[in-house]
Amino acid sequence: MTKRIYLSLGSNLHDRERNLLLAIKKINERCGTVIEVSSLYQTGPWGMQNQPEFLNQVIEIESDYNPHELLQKVLVIEKEMGRKPAPRWGPRVIDIDILFFDQKILSEEDLVIPHVGIQHRRFALLPLSEIAPDYVHPVLNQTIQQLLDECTDPLQAEVYTPKNS
Repeated sequence: MTKRIYLSLGSNLHDRERNLLLAIKKINERCGTVIEVSSLYQTGPWGMQNQPEFLNQVIEIESDYNPHELLQKVLVIEKEMGRKPAPRWGPRVIDIDILFFDQKILSEEDLVIPHVGIQHRRFALLPLSEIAPDYVHPVLNQTIQQLLDECTDPLQAEVYTPKNS
C-alpha cells in the first residue's frame, strides 16, 4: 500500500543546490515517487553556529516501503553523496530526515516518527507549510501551518533564489 511521506533535505557544504537536486533524483529513483517539492530556503545553522548556512527544502513522496526500509535507503544515499560521521548538528553535504510517514507514530532506537522537535524548527516547518499546510501532526494534533504560526525558533528561513534562475 502506498504511503505519503515528507522528507526534509538540507545541505551546507560544497554546491548546496546541486546536492539537493541530486538527493531528490536519487530519492525518486530508489525510495518512491517525488510528488511535491518546496522552494529552497536558506537558513542559519541549527545547534552548532560556527559553520556555513544551510539550504533546506521539504519533499513529499509516495512509497511502498516501510519506515525502516526507507531509512536504510536514505542512509545509503547520504553515504554515496559523501556524508561522513560528524558532530551532531554539524556541517554536512546532505542530510535527509523522515519528518512524517503517513500518520504513523514510531519511537524506536534508530527511528522516531514524527521527527522529534519539528515544531521547534522553522527551517523544516516553513518549506513543509508551503507544500502541506493542512497536514495534521499525528501526535500534536495541529496542522503544519498552526505549528509554524506558534514556532518560537529565532532562526529565520528565507526563500533562496537559485544561481541559475
